[in-house]
Amino acid sequence: MRRRDKACDYKTGCDRRFAILPASARNGRFARSQGNNQLMNRGTLAAAGAYLFWGVLPLYWRLLGSVPALEILAHRVWWALLLVVALLAYQRRWHWLLRAVRSPRIMLTFCATTALLAVNWLIYLWAVQAGHVVEASLGYFINPLLNVVLGVIVLHERLRRGQLLAVLLAAGGVLAFAWALGAPPWIALSLALTFGAYGLLRKLAALGSLEGLALEMLLAAGPALAYLLWLQRSGTAAFGSATLAQDLLLVGCGLVTAVPLLLFASGARRVSLVTLGLLQYTAPTLQFLLGVFVFGEAQSPQRLAAFGLIWLALLLYSAEAIGQQRAQAGAPAL
Repeated sequence: MRRRDKACDYKTGCDRRFAILPASARNGRFARSQGNNQLMNRGTLAAAGAYLFWGVLPLYWRLLGSVPALEILAHRVWWALLLVVALLAYQRRWHWLLRAVRSPRIMLTFCATTALLAVNWLIYLWAVQAGHVVEASLGYFINPLLNVVLGVIVLHERLRRGQLLAVLLAAGGVLAFAWALGAPPWIALSLALTFGAYGLLRKLAALGSLEGLALEMLLAAGPALAYLLWLQRSGTAAFGSATLAQDLLLVGCGLVTAVPLLLFASGARRVSLVTLGLLQYTAPTLQFLLGVFVFGEAQSPQRLAAFGLIWLALLLYSAEAIGQQRAQAGAPAL
């Protein structure tokens, strides 16, 4: 019988599973575990930073309130493209581009994702400028549940009982919001549908997050440049016609576009899908709070009740996802 290491007894609280291992092996396991925890913590911070960034972006877009949403979109595309290209050049990551250009499937997929992303950005920019931040936040609240529906319809995934109940509650919340609004919530539905379809196509795409963003910006750069040149020629361009602060804000559109995406890409690789799923509610929550308390968008009791149904649906959806992950983690290996 092996002699137990003296460091492993009830006084020190050492785990008995490692009592028969040499001290060097135990230290190695604990070091690897600590390293994994550090990576997960960094990933959580990066992902949380991305969602916080997205949550407060309405403040930035309001600073450009005098610039039309379509012109902001064009600047957002071009300055983000320059930033992403500079990053790829620094990392010397160009091997993917030729493969992507030669693949009709990749190009068709990213033509579709580019169009969906541009429409999503344009609607969101217009909604913020027009005083519909709360309704825009509704679109991103219901997006995770819409992703479940798209997964069932397109990918033929099975809908679990908790997911079904969450989707039905969210649908009831959207109908209640439409009744309180007196019309269908087109802003919220458009944002949820375009971003949901975008996420589905990107899930099926054969490029990484940074490479995919670069290709999307390359595809959108031509129309964006043509529109900016037309504005300059017609004398209606905002860039260079007002203050230096406004010009810097337009240039900064690339930074506020690329930075949260890079943070998200870094975090998503290191944290679990459940953690990522819980963090994603940070952005619409901040947008909702900004809309109500900073921008002063009045909300009737009926609208708040509709949001209550959607929040209940998200709570149920999150609890079901956590329970599913725990069940899978505790299941015996086959």
